[in-house]
Amino acid sequence: MHANRSKYIKKTQRVRLVRLPLAAAICLAVAAPAYAQDAAPPASTTAMPPAKTKTTTLGVVTVTAQKRTENLQKVPISINVLAADQLEALQVQNFNDYVKYLPSVTFQQGGGGIATGPGFATIYMRGVASGGNTNHSGSQPSVGVYLDDQPVTTIQGPLDIHMYDIARIEVLAGPQGTLYGASAEAGALRIITNKPDPSGFAANYTVGTDQVDHGGIGDTFEGMLNLPISSNAAVRLVGWHEHDAGYIDNVAGTRTFPVSGITISNEPGCVPSDNNSPSSSLQCVGHARNDYNDVNTNGARAALKVDLNDDWSISPTLMGQQTISHGTFASDPSVGSLAVTHFYPERVDDRWWQGALTVQGKIGNWDLTYAYAHLKRNQEEQTDYNDYSFWYDTLLQYGAYIHDNSGNLINPSEYITDRDHYTNSSHELRIASPSDDRLRLVAGAFWQKQKHDIMQDYQINGLGSDLSVPGWPNTIWLTKQMRYDHDESVFGELSYDFIPDVLTGTVGERYFRTRNNLYGFYGFSSGFSPDSSYGQAGCISPDPFEGAPCMDFNKQVKESGSLSKYNLTWNITPTKMLYLTRSEGFRPGGVNRAGDLPPYQADFLTNLELGWKTSWLDNRLSFNGAVFRETWNHFQFNILGPNGLTIIENANSARIDGFESQLNWQATYNLNLSAGVALYDAKLTANYCGFTDAAGTPVTYCPAGTINPQTGEAVTGPQAPTGTQLPITPRFKGNLIARYSFNLGGYDAFVQGAFVHVGERTTDLRLVERNLLGDLPAYNSVDLSAGIQKNSWSVNVYLDNAFDKRAAQYKFTECGVTICGAHDVVPQYPDGQVYTGFSQPRTIGIRFKQDF
Repeated sequence: MHANRSKYIKKTQRVRLVRLPLAAAICLAVAAPAYAQDAAPPASTTAMPPAKTKTTTLGVVTVTAQKRTENLQKVPISINVLAADQLEALQVQNFNDYVKYLPSVTFQQGGGGIATGPGFATIYMRGVASGGNTNHSGSQPSVGVYLDDQPVTTIQGPLDIHMYDIARIEVLAGPQGTLYGASAEAGALRIITNKPDPSGFAANYTVGTDQVDHGGIGDTFEGMLNLPISSNAAVRLVGWHEHDAGYIDNVAGTRTFPVSGITISNEPGCVPSDNNSPSSSLQCVGHARNDYNDVNTNGARAALKVDLNDDWSISPTLMGQQTISHGTFASDPSVGSLAVTHFYPERVDDRWWQGALTVQGKIGNWDLTYAYAHLKRNQEEQTDYNDYSFWYDTLLQYGAYIHDNSGNLINPSEYITDRDHYTNSSHELRIASPSDDRLRLVAGAFWQKQKHDIMQDYQINGLGSDLSVPGWPNTIWLTKQMRYDHDESVFGELSYDFIPDVLTGTVGERYFRTRNNLYGFYGFSSGFSPDSSYGQAGCISPDPFEGAPCMDFNKQVKESGSLSKYNLTWNITPTKMLYLTRSEGFRPGGVNRAGDLPPYQADFLTNLELGWKTSWLDNRLSFNGAVFRETWNHFQFNILGPNGLTIIENANSARIDGFESQLNWQATYNLNLSAGVALYDAKLTANYCGFTDAAGTPVTYCPAGTINPQTGEAVTGPQAPTGTQLPITPRFKGNLIARYSFNLGGYDAFVQGAFVHVGERTTDLRLVERNLLGDLPAYNSVDLSAGIQKNSWSVNVYLDNAFDKRAAQYKFTECGVTICGAHDVVPQYPDGQVYTGFSQPRTIGIRFKQDF
């Protein structure tokens, strides 16, 4: 630990978490600034929208990032806001729609049998990204996603909430550990909904349709009803349906397994041999079809707000959504830029609902807030895992072991049926002193319990009963586990105006305790792997576990410690501010599912930031930004190990140096320009050797010939040496949005253009795997829109990805990169079988909205 730190971190199994000295990092990140408007009030709360006022000044944007309602320009945090009008003008409906306008945010999907559709994104901010595999047994996310005050982040990705009747999206870049805790190591993304308004009746509906190039036709239906019940109570009802057209084709084709000689086909005219038995020489499986990856989303929200008196209010909310997607959202270059050849069903049914309760009131002149949420999320998936079988058969003769009850070799193709059930309950109680006091305090307590019920059934049709997991016919591998993540903390931030309205200092602290439990069954039958330390052969209890043969795994890790924040804010003038911040964030450690590996340790992010928020030209122009250095110590790295089993290791330290800036200019009363940029220099500051010592501490010295204690094999040197660029995040990302409003024959009209540039990115931290996957090229994207409004109705037309660019957003393989990414092994796959996820092709659409 640092000599000057008085904090400590304790861990079970006598593993001490050591925080390395600060390494330096600067990272430029920016999101598109909000349009000139007040984002705080609910949208459409009057029967007739007010006439748009011609103004040449920027409006006030309010945020609640610091647990208070404040003017964005007065908050000494790097915050980007996408407000209601901007979300609507940019045709934002889901995560992929808005993330491209957030230069500080990147994401990754897919790999290791994980689905690639909605709800499976791993989000990164400010270059704090190690890449690697993320799935049900991975580490917790480094970016927290919140719906209002409630966390909605689960292990495999946050909820992909349909963006309708949303007041704003707040993006808080950098560690937010003191106010938001473990789930906000690198930042927090907050989705703020419109609230019930008792001041008047309001309603609106939207209908839309779109056509995707190379794909089908989509549609959208949305509606909102705000009903005052009395002068102090109202209910808000919101519902939506969205159909997203597919654009990736499942192309007809065949695949032959070298060991058995069995061929499988998804061709429509396929005629099987020998009645399609598991040992047939030709088997017809699945079906080829165009526009394979369609999505249907349905959801609703009901919110009630009751003002009990002038000081107290209660706001319960119930929200739910179901998203059913088919196919895959990535392409196989050997088949085509928007094509795959898959053989087994691919489908995801993602259902969730959340009940939330917010109570707000006053004790004296102090504000008190209690926020409760209970989230249930069920994901049921079917995944084609045929690539895994083919590549292991090709390289390691995998099919020689796969037989039926008669001993005949059979088609070794695997497919997965899995189910993830999440339950998340959270409570937060906080108090805040009056915002106009010279000495101000925000303090509270937080408690959260996450339960993850995991079932993954890897099946092979006709598999011999001696190879099948007992009680699970045709199952070669079964994961049936329970995971619990607990988080308890108390926190506070104290601010004092050394010189009122000029110089303010803030100190913050958060004390936390976390616990991670993982237990249950994972592995093969004893017939398939009789000497294994896991699976049926590794049972530690004779009793069945949740339908599985036994429990072969049961581990727990506990941690405790604290995080701090220091800030000094100088208001040079009422419109110009400088701030200096040192802040910390962390992500809990946990249990490695591979029983012979030590637990992975918590990782920590320390941020030193100089920022500014300024307004110029009589509030016609705002220019905000920050330069910073972030040190990421012992960061967690998820990889696919043997048998496609996720291994989480600590990978020493990295430094992210950056600069971020956003500009918003109301050039004339009808022309608004906004721009955001992000510059990153994110590098390792110590070697990543690919293994740890017995205590889980990363090894940094590993010249060629060093013995890896986990495998007993000699290594050839670091897998990623000091100075290696961190993956996923580009060195530069930026956007420019121009909106021009005008009068057209008595109608209010606008035209808008949005330009996004994303620089080249690497795909993996490890150099060998990076070379096998290949880099992600830089790309530009242009979105265009126009609309007219008259009284209570409006019509918008839009053209997204106007030049139909194939923007590569992520790459992955279905099994370990060195297996599925192997070069020159199969003529059909000279560069291995590496999938690429592209942005949606050019899409033209029209939307009609009417307010009441």
